[in-house]
Amino acid sequence: MLKESAAVAAMEQTMSVTMEESTIDASIRRAKDGMLALQHAEGYWVFELEADCTIPSEFILFMHCVDEIDELLQHKIARFLRAHQSKDGSYPLFRGGAGDISCTVKAYYALKLAGDSADAPHMVRMREWLLAQGGAARSNVFTRIMLAMFQQIPRRGVPFMPVEVMLFPKWFPFHLDKIAYWSRTVMVPLLLLYSHRITAVNPLGVSVRELFTVDPDLEQDYFSHVKTPLGKTVLRLERIGFALERFIPAALRRKATKAAFDWMVPRMNGVDGLGAIYPAMANSYVALKYIDNQADASVVKEAKQSVENLLVIHGDTAYCQPCVSPIWDTGLTALALQQMRRHGQDDAVDAALEHALDWLLGKQIDPDAPGDWRVNCAPDLKGGGWAFQFNNSYYPDVDDTAVVALALQQSGNPRYRESVRLAADWIAGMQSRNGGYGAFDADNDHYYLNHVPFADHGALLDPPTADVSARCAMFLASVRAERPDLEPVIARTIEYLRKEQEADGSWFGRWGTNYIYGTWSVLMAYDAVGISREDESVRRAVAWLKSVQRENGSWGEDNLSYHDTSYRGQFHHGSAFHTAIALIGLISAGEQHSPEVRKGVDYLLSIQLNDGLWNDEYFNAPGFPRVFYLKYHGYARFFPLWALSLYRNQTAMPA
Repeated sequence: MLKESAAVAAMEQTMSVTMEESTIDASIRRAKDGMLALQHAEGYWVFELEADCTIPSEFILFMHCVDEIDELLQHKIARFLRAHQSKDGSYPLFRGGAGDISCTVKAYYALKLAGDSADAPHMVRMREWLLAQGGAARSNVFTRIMLAMFQQIPRRGVPFMPVEVMLFPKWFPFHLDKIAYWSRTVMVPLLLLYSHRITAVNPLGVSVRELFTVDPDLEQDYFSHVKTPLGKTVLRLERIGFALERFIPAALRRKATKAAFDWMVPRMNGVDGLGAIYPAMANSYVALKYIDNQADASVVKEAKQSVENLLVIHGDTAYCQPCVSPIWDTGLTALALQQMRRHGQDDAVDAALEHALDWLLGKQIDPDAPGDWRVNCAPDLKGGGWAFQFNNSYYPDVDDTAVVALALQQSGNPRYRESVRLAADWIAGMQSRNGGYGAFDADNDHYYLNHVPFADHGALLDPPTADVSARCAMFLASVRAERPDLEPVIARTIEYLRKEQEADGSWFGRWGTNYIYGTWSVLMAYDAVGISREDESVRRAVAWLKSVQRENGSWGEDNLSYHDTSYRGQFHHGSAFHTAIALIGLISAGEQHSPEVRKGVDYLLSIQLNDGLWNDEYFNAPGFPRVFYLKYHGYARFFPLWALSLYRNQTAMPA
């Protein structure tokens, strides 16, 4: 009887494993088919990159600024804006978040420009909410710059931004080279627009003076956000500069204007636009159109096209993306498919991967291409990185480079060997003094600049972060056998990551929400480098991830965790994205057989859609923490495939 019972139990266990295998295999197969169907004919994947309603609102404002209004497009964007208004009338920075004054001001102005009556119920709710928050005078610097261009507030309501900044010497406390790439590309066109007093055409003469609690011309508190002693000192100095602007010699202004255009035009980036980010692209077009009478017509045309390329149109609605993410999406999708491919032969996946990696190979930035990364590195550091967007040769992205180069290295294809070598050399050269990595520059950490009045968003800089640093370590570890010279670079990165770990065991996530993202990133790096899974740092991270798992097996994290750390790893809803990366992190730490991982896998299986993929409602990344948030539409698609494939592979289930 005992032998029979044991045989029955063994049979039941075998049947259970077989059924589990069949379920997971079927899920992975459906997800694979769904992903392959989304591959572009040229080889890449690109998914929508959605931001809050600020950028769509700005697109309507942009059309009225330059008097180039597409009525049908405006109608579609207005429908999008109305559909995303919160019940209290405001507009949040991310879905489900609290209302934001600046986003709401821009949405109100955009809808009024689009023809919505100020007496319409949704406009009344918006206006009442804004006035209760102190009105449009309390909006951020970029919003007030827009209001000044539309002549809704006086020039004194915005920071003093003379184009003569372009002539500051490098030793000066403020210099373009001391701020992040996105800050440079946004600031230079604004310096031109400010100094040449460019105002919006505003052909319909639409005003929003009703959004102010005090007449804008009488308002005395436009800089209430400046709180620190250093900030107040800088504000006093720049107010003196503002008063003395009229004494700037005309010859000096001409020289500075030329310097600004000489800097901007080489970086215009064709139809991909200045910096390949919306604010820089839109403002550079305005500057070319209204200031540079000698501008090449083709450059101006491409500048306009670059802005329009960001539009996403779905039937009778439309919105504008802040940028596009094809290289990032393609690199991560390749890693997911490579993990899936480790289980066995799959000709369709092999073909898709080869197509994708060949496309990525063609996007690597030329070693001798000009690029601003050399500013804080050795000036002879050769290029070898990849951008985030289709093209952005002056600004390769360290994070993208690590992901793409890892995918090329893992392919084992000798055709990619030189490309991987160039990437490794470039990443090694981009390491900051503290051992970490920023996204675009080394040692971009002049923190005092976040106190200047222009920097009320607190995102003027690009300092090292744990998530980017982790992926650099992960890639460099993949080539260490061939490159022993990189061992000191890897060691410094790991030392940096150890110092960055939070008291509860997690890591902050700069480019994805948030501590779950940071912790996933570092656990993968630790595994790649070969840190023991019994290491105290690893065990603390594992314990934290398990502690924030939701009852139904999922993980989720609120963007409020950037504002209040009590939300760390917490959310009222699980997401496919957060569940997938938590699973990858735990499995990387040897937890593939834990009940927490099994529950997470079951959750992913339970929410898979009919097309084989997954979808999340909520935003999943910051553009800039506490200021600007994003929804990467691809994250809910390729990360679950990656997680399930890794789980299947690590639990050694037979094919």
